Amino acid sequence: MATVEKMPMLAEGHAKLVADLRRLKDERPQIVDAIEEARAHGDLSENAEYHAAKERQGQVEAAIADIEDRLARAQIIDPKELSGDRIVFGATVTLLDEADKPVTYQIVGQTEADAKTGRISYNSPLGRALIGREVDDEIEVTVPAGDKYYLVSKVEFI
Repeated sequence: MATVEKMPMLAEGHAKLVADLRRLKDERPQIVDAIEEARAHGDLSENAEYHAAKERQGQVEAAIADIEDRLARAQIIDPKELSGDRIVFGATVTLLDEADKPVTYQIVGQTEADAKTGRISYNSPLGRALIGREVDDEIEVTVPAGDKYYLVSKVEFI
């Protein structure tokens, strides 16, 4: 029997997925109305409005199925309940780059990742390199811009 892989995420990431799901489900009646209106225009083979509405319906249904799958596999993790010296999902990590400039990242789920705000996915190259490490560990990460070297200076659970 196949096992279902849990998908770790923070509570706010879960809430965002729930909101996205609600928004998409609320869009369903509007799409049905658009299809009915386009169908009333006659010949469906040359009806661009009908084809666009059907395509949007397919996109929305696929997105709903994807979000429902993620929510079913969600494992909500509260970083404040975690502790220890090792970097795990939810940890906020301060790194020193090669120029001893501090950089801070939080390890989050795939749907929550946003490098601009300091949130990286546990599946990203840097995220994978950080998981399991401790303060004073040196890390080498290969990214599209080349190899980067970091020193873990602090691990927090905030």
